[in-house]
Amino acid sequence: MNELTRAREFFKNDRYATQQTGIEILEVSKNYAKCRLTLDERHLNAVGHPMGGVMYTLADFVFAVATNFEAECVTVTTVSQICYLNPAKGKELYGESRLIKDGRTTCFYEVKIYDEMGTDVAVVTATGAHLPKPKK
Repeated sequence: MNELTRAREFFKNDRYATQQTGIEILEVSKNYAKCRLTLDERHLNAVGHPMGGVMYTLADFVFAVATNFEAECVTVTTVSQICYLNPAKGKELYGESRLIKDGRTTCFYEVKIYDEMGTDVAVVTATGAHLPKPKK
């Protein structure tokens, strides 16, 4: 089983992101993830644009995949900030993570959200805390 298949299998248990919202993992490697969300009517606000929470959910999931796939610890978000840049012009949103700093107890990432037309939609910065994995 390759990394992408293992990641999809593990994160299918994140039911809100994968089942309710419809986010799909496209790429995964150490400290990196890229995901896609195909927009439909359930994602739109009253004026027909994707709801802000849609972009945030995508970014939060990308962060979770990048920091937790095959990691030695569990990473949880402690602080996160989103800057909305432009309305999405396309029908697909992509989220892509970039590790800025990884330390012993915390990490810092940037997640860019863009559409298939290359429109920069949002940028999220997230600080995570590294915690021990729960004992089975």
